Amino acid sequence: MNTSLQPAPGPYRGGRNALRLVSTRGLSRDQWLAVRKTGIGSSDAAAAVGLNPYCSPLELWMVKTGRDQALPQVDPNDDSSPMYWGTLLEPVVASHYTLRTGLKVRRINAVLRHPELPWMLANIDREILGSDDVSILECKTAGIQGSRLWREGVPEYVQCQVQHQLAVTGKAAADVAVLLGGQELQIHRVVRDGEMIDALIRLEEEFWGYVTRDEPPPADGSQSAERALRCLYPRDSGQTVDFRLDRVLCGTYAALVQVRASLAAHEEEEARLKQTLQQAMGEATRAVFDAGEISWKRSKDGVQLDVAALTRDFPELVVRYQQVKLGSRRFLVG
Repeated sequence: MNTSLQPAPGPYRGGRNALRLVSTRGLSRDQWLAVRKTGIGSSDAAAAVGLNPYCSPLELWMVKTGRDQALPQVDPNDDSSPMYWGTLLEPVVASHYTLRTGLKVRRINAVLRHPELPWMLANIDREILGSDDVSILECKTAGIQGSRLWREGVPEYVQCQVQHQLAVTGKAAADVAVLLGGQELQIHRVVRDGEMIDALIRLEEEFWGYVTRDEPPPADGSQSAERALRCLYPRDSGQTVDFRLDRVLCGTYAALVQVRASLAAHEEEEARLKQTLQQAMGEATRAVFDAGEISWKRSKDGVQLDVAALTRDFPELVVRYQQVKLGSRRFLVG
């Protein structure tokens, strides 16, 4: 039985195998990252369409256009990073998938490219051998906090990643093996969804248009977009721009003012409700209600540096060890 990556019926199958863009054998991490910048990889798919909880389209655009030097960089050797443990445990997850299912797997040491859409790339963790039902294995790890995203099955951003892989390879199904909290292995089957693939391709192509035009996509309100904007525009020029004739931006400003006023009113109401409960508790540590509970505990005493006294008694030390703290732009509404 031929188990190599062959096209399966579905949108954009093109009747041809996925192309092997470049072999990853002996490829350095920097070289691999450079290849990834030539298109949208499977791990980019959710971010490109605005469904990645950790990366916005704007931040991904910075990466693809070579503007990511100012962004926080993940050290692949940092053992406090989820990426470090994901890479380290990938072979373990793949091995236990074989133990659980009896299906053999092998590496695909190449970056794959869609036969008709050259910007559509994919890295496959493992190819599954000997099965008529499933051909691709995606290995995942999730810590204690990340495990909550898997409570209802495969998270949406991982589904995007896998459907992207199925689109590139033309295959009909993939298994996602995830190690939760370092001790529970779950296996989920993801079947090719033609409608979802069509939507992914349309939205990814729209994102790739921003890359080729060198035009930033709209910010989406996420922390990732906030981080990207601070890196894109770290300094102000001192100039004033006049948007009074731009009805769209004037409407955006009016909406922002209205939202802030609403938030302020809600914050005031929240403070009143909280204080009512605190006053009722008095010195109690915990209070229970028919719908839940609250606690009001004193934190442990801490130690802090008395900078004023240090400056007064040992000014030469303050000068010797002081550091310049770079300023950041403040956004004020007036």
